[in-house]
Amino acid sequence: MNAKRAKTPTTPATKLFVLDTNVLMHDPLSLFRFEEHDIYVPMMTLEELDANKKGMSEVARNARQASRLMDEIVTGAEHHMAHGIDLSGPSRKLATGHLFFQTEAINGILPISLPTAKADNQIIGVVMHLGQKFPKRPVILVSKDINMRIKARALGLEAQDYFNDKVLEDTDLLYTGTRELPANFWDSHGKGLESWKKDSRTYYRIKGPLCPEMLVNEFVWQEGPQPLQAWVRVGAGKTAELETLIDYSHAKNAVWGITARNREQNFALNLLMNPDIDFVTLLGQAGTGKTLLTLAAALTQTLETKLFAEIIITRVTIPVGEDIGFLPGTEEEKMTPWMGALEDNLDVLNKPAEAPAGPGGSAGTYGGDWGRAATMDLIRSRIKIKSLNFMRGRTFMNKFLIIDEAQNLTPKQMKTLITRAGPGTKVVCLGNIAQIDTPYLTEGSSGLTYVVDRFKGWAHSGHVTLQRGERSRLADHAAEVL
Repeated sequence: MNAKRAKTPTTPATKLFVLDTNVLMHDPLSLFRFEEHDIYVPMMTLEELDANKKGMSEVARNARQASRLMDEIVTGAEHHMAHGIDLSGPSRKLATGHLFFQTEAINGILPISLPTAKADNQIIGVVMHLGQKFPKRPVILVSKDINMRIKARALGLEAQDYFNDKVLEDTDLLYTGTRELPANFWDSHGKGLESWKKDSRTYYRIKGPLCPEMLVNEFVWQEGPQPLQAWVRVGAGKTAELETLIDYSHAKNAVWGITARNREQNFALNLLMNPDIDFVTLLGQAGTGKTLLTLAAALTQTLETKLFAEIIITRVTIPVGEDIGFLPGTEEEKMTPWMGALEDNLDVLNKPAEAPAGPGGSAGTYGGDWGRAATMDLIRSRIKIKSLNFMRGRTFMNKFLIIDEAQNLTPKQMKTLITRAGPGTKVVCLGNIAQIDTPYLTEGSSGLTYVVDRFKGWAHSGHVTLQRGERSRLADHAAEVL
């Protein structure tokens, strides 16, 4: 393989990236993500792709897609494979580098301590060979496997994680959906202030240095003698429009008997109950009320206001401990053990409400246990539990779709789910990015982080990061000290 002939004298600075199999299985389009740099695919990477192509899992699908993509690139370029295949045509100018395949046997380059039978070690051998062949060129191994990267670095080779799908390097920078206004906010933004009332809401049109930073549907708040809780209706310009919120912490605005216990819960209920918002993301630790608030809003809008026909709940089925084997029954019955959180929250939402005192002076529960059982049956008839595996090709009309544990979804799976939404459907994603159970997914590359970042500032979506746990003093203390 003579790569020098394929290169012009001005491009020795371009890097040569050697791809591990898990990169292609994680993102088949990674072949087009290296811009002007060259890519090298070892024979062992192709072998491992072939070994992983069978089945209906996401990994198998990605392996097949990566193979098809390489087949398209290679077709018609078989005679000059050794000189590299230009990627600018197949990638539609996304990448301008070349794709090289291993066209020669590489033997006897690995240290004796590394067994050559292992696929990872053979790929490391290829990186060592290329480093010796092109001493003036940076040769870098790209792998999602941490141990593989450690081994490569121990042998003096350069190795990197695949960063292209990372939305953020540091999740502390992730959009929280809320902004505390500084104490001097009204002094610096009060010049030419306009204010008006409409439908019991107060609107403010302001000008000032913070206006370009304010995103649409971002919540702003200020404590003090005149506390303010509002959200931005027009932002990211010279002027911004703020609209005051409905106070869901007050009993008169209770949603299915639930009131907001803190500021962020109030923000979340404003998003969940607003018919103009089609897509909501709620992040937060265990016990911040994500599922409870969402279910309360879903039941109110499905059973009381009839805005939605039914509630659909889905989640990624990844066990925390050992798997308990196959589960009997229908799709719904198989999903039920995963829906313990739903059961817990339904119990809270369907607790007996105190009825007014009867003629005998004793206050009873409204309808007693019979009424409660009947309500539970009605609720269950409107809640459908679906598996992620059967979502492709579906369209949901007038549904309230709840995606629980969304931090375990890849960006691609998240796109598959959200694009199921038809007219009149609202999608709510719940999750805690500190609890990712999927291998190869990190806080930065999770599908939940991805949608929070991509949807911010869209007029029909909103996001809130819930801060305070409202479970119990034991749960709060455990979250802090453990």
